[in-house]
Amino acid sequence: MNDPIHIVCPACAGINRIPRQKLSAGPKCGKCKAALFGGKPVELSASTFNKFTQRNEIPIVIDCWAPWCGPCRSMAPAFEQAADELSPQVRFAKLNTENEQALGASLAIRSIPTLLLFVSGKEVARQAGAMSAADIQRWVSSHI
Repeated sequence: MNDPIHIVCPACAGINRIPRQKLSAGPKCGKCKAALFGGKPVELSASTFNKFTQRNEIPIVIDCWAPWCGPCRSMAPAFEQAADELSPQVRFAKLNTENEQALGASLAIRSIPTLLLFVSGKEVARQAGAMSAADIQRWVSSHI
């Protein structure tokens, strides 16, 4: 439990080794000195998606959304609240499927919003539809 784990920096995408017991102590990136956890979701792109899903050794929840989607916009505050509550034990990220259409297609995103949960680089759960912060927290907790 005290072994160091790898955490990807949301600012520079550098990979950091952090002792698990220090996750809640406000760790900073060794490369760019940015906070590794700010309680806000990380914006993913096609170029950063694999690094964040494969190299973070904590679960990562990804909100697949689009700017024109009303339910996506209405769920955004709940997603941020859940991120604030579950960080740093879980990383939260957002993937704009309008900007990253090829990635959305490769992930078989059929409707939005869709939440994806990755653990150890593998998708372990998927949930379509808008959810409250409490529902997001319950859903994540039930799968990790």
